Amino acid sequence: MPSAALVAGLVSATAYALPMGSQGTWMIMGDFTRDGQEIAANHAVTRQDAFGGALGRWEEEPHSGAPHSHALRRDFAAITYTRQLHRWNLPHAQANLWLVGMAGAVRPRERSGDEAMGSLALLADYETTRVYAAGGLKGMRAEGNIRHDTAYARAGFSFYEVEYEETQPWLILEAKRERYGNATKDSVMPMLRFINRRYFLELGGNRDGAMLNLMLVY
Repeated sequence: MPSAALVAGLVSATAYALPMGSQGTWMIMGDFTRDGQEIAANHAVTRQDAFGGALGRWEEEPHSGAPHSHALRRDFAAITYTRQLHRWNLPHAQANLWLVGMAGAVRPRERSGDEAMGSLALLADYETTRVYAAGGLKGMRAEGNIRHDTAYARAGFSFYEVEYEETQPWLILEAKRERYGNATKDSVMPMLRFINRRYFLELGGNRDGAMLNLMLVY
């Protein structure tokens, strides 16, 4: 039977989709859906801390009674900070608790001028070499009464175990709730995940459209 240390190493190599890499590495991330796109990068300066930046945009449905009949578009640029609050190395699994902060500016396309914005997210994950579960809460606020809150939960499994250098396929189901001001949107999305030692790819879709998530570690 493999030792706890070996199992923890295999979990880290094959199952994880974390918001930062190991100390000294760069992580580049892309998140693309019908309602928004984001490109981000960070550098892990310690085992628990990473600093970086993000650029992106999102669209949201107009609030009830709002003068705009079309989707509202927001562009943003920000600096980011990621902190691993705790890691549990279990006999046959690993669990993590993360804090991710972002501060920058957002520009509504319906008017000129930048507005200060900030967000804070608390993320948790649990994984073995075959089972994965995660959840998170994120709140974003900006001037101009801009508000965007997200809560999600994920669960899935791997089809089979792989060797350290091989790519592992996963099937994941995500349930998510987003709130833009007073408007709420719920969604459920199945996705295929492919994880390698240096990259992470997710492909999913539902009636609202398709999604692509990508991570590269250097």
